[in-house]
Amino acid sequence: MSRVRGSDTKPELAIRRLIHSLGYRYRLHDRSLPGRPDIVFPKRRKVIFVHGCFWHRHPNCKSARLPKSRKEFWIPKLEANARRDAENLARLAEMGWQAMVVWECEIRGDPGLSERITSFLGPPR
Repeated sequence: MSRVRGSDTKPELAIRRLIHSLGYRYRLHDRSLPGRPDIVFPKRRKVIFVHGCFWHRHPNCKSARLPKSRKEFWIPKLEANARRDAENLARLAEMGWQAMVVWECEIRGDPGLSERITSFLGPPR
């Protein structure tokens, strides 16, 4: 597990390239915000989280399956991740921030992802 990256993952880098190509500028991993969002748009008060399907328990995704061994370890760990994600989204909303979650599997297979991001962020400035 020491090789599991917390930032600059391949899905995150792909989303950052896409957002930059759409004309948006952003900040990375703001530690002052709950959950330390992957991509932050301070003036718009919007954030984007790039979640791995396995680690963050993407519902109805084949990549979010449980390992067959050591379930007593994995089930509480992955449930805690999902619970913490929900708490962070709620705290961000209380602070007046809007959040969008982009799942790892959506990066590969969602042709409308750039439209979703544009509609979430509004026109580039």
